[in-house]
Amino acid sequence: MDLKEKLLSSFMAFEERIDVHSELHDVRTSAIKNFENKGFPTKKDEAWKYTSLNAILKNDFTVFPKEENAVEFNHVKKYFLHEVDTYKVVFIDGVFSSHLSSTTHDGIDVCLMSSALNKPKYKMIIDTYFNQIASKDESLTSLNTAFANEGAYIHIPKSKVADKPIEIMYFSTGNEAALLVQPRNLVIVGENSHVQIIERHQSLTENPVLTNSVTEIYAQKRAIVDYYKIQNDTLEANLIDNTYVSQKQESHVSVHTFSFGGNLTRNNLNFYHFGERLTSTLNGITIIGEKQHVDHYTLVKHSTPNCESFQDYKGIYSDRSTGVFNGKVYVEKEAQKTNAFQKSNNILLSDKATINAKPQLEIFADDVKCSHGCTVGQLDETAMFYMQQRGIPKKEAKALLMYAFSNAVIESIKIPELKQRITKIIATKLGVKIGFDL
Repeated sequence: MDLKEKLLSSFMAFEERIDVHSELHDVRTSAIKNFENKGFPTKKDEAWKYTSLNAILKNDFTVFPKEENAVEFNHVKKYFLHEVDTYKVVFIDGVFSSHLSSTTHDGIDVCLMSSALNKPKYKMIIDTYFNQIASKDESLTSLNTAFANEGAYIHIPKSKVADKPIEIMYFSTGNEAALLVQPRNLVIVGENSHVQIIERHQSLTENPVLTNSVTEIYAQKRAIVDYYKIQNDTLEANLIDNTYVSQKQESHVSVHTFSFGGNLTRNNLNFYHFGERLTSTLNGITIIGEKQHVDHYTLVKHSTPNCESFQDYKGIYSDRSTGVFNGKVYVEKEAQKTNAFQKSNNILLSDKATINAKPQLEIFADDVKCSHGCTVGQLDETAMFYMQQRGIPKKEAKALLMYAFSNAVIESIKIPELKQRITKIIATKLGVKIGFDL
């Protein structure tokens, strides 16, 4: 039985376990039918032209873990941003871990999707927001919707500022030979509110894991959302991350994606505009080697006038690694005075490393300022020679140049402790000790 057949046969048992009479029954049933019709994406799909899931899908993934697995804090402490106090929503093999988490209902809601989906007091919010901005057509999003039950639920009410960052952590223990997890996150940020969120998926062993994650983010009028995705997993981990963002008038949403680890990583990031004078920021740094594969697929849909979007993605590829950047800016006829900027800069450190880039603009308005660009090259040999002539060893000179290349994205991080953490990860990836000022 292949994975698709296993998932289809497991769906009925899943619904019976959750509640076949749930009001989400029709939503889940429609979603599983779409997945049944479309199956897993292949290279025949234009959006997946350079990314194949075939090798991954050969694993015999467990869809539901057999038992709840405990993890001690000391074993995973290093993955948390322990330099600063945070709210924590932690999951072990897809199951909520109460002893590792620090949730709250005091003024803001930082809790579980399972609670929001199943408790009557959340019904109005779920009816309004759940699965409203997520694609009904994309097969992997549909698969997640069909099995949606657990993940992070974050609701920042009107005129509230989250007093500390929120960490969403997903750990895989490796107690299963191969595991499929499908977390579902819902983030609602009210009018004039502000939140900072850090998300990470981390395997604790070398057993294969496939994560098919969906996150819906709703930013109301003048809301500010800073979302950071840290992807630094083991070489047996595979992540498909589907994020959908809805923005209203004068809101500011930034999504920063740091892709350093994992076997295959696919980031689908979709922004939709529903108000004027709003700003969308999409930043990313990718540093990979060996046979790693990272695919960024972005969409910003400008539907209203006087809005801005900025995309800045940096990639450094060594060994036989492969990068993909497929970024699209879509400007509707009504979206006059749009200012959209998109940039993808890439460095290849090996003759066998590759990058496939496809920046796109579709503009139907006539009073806009839009630009896009892509560069692929190698390190500047002249700059390397200049630094070595001044006593900087070649290895450190190379690292400094690559760090400078990534610096614009690093500087956009608004949590100082996280900026320091990302800097250390980059130094490790570049193979140098932080013995000089990065």
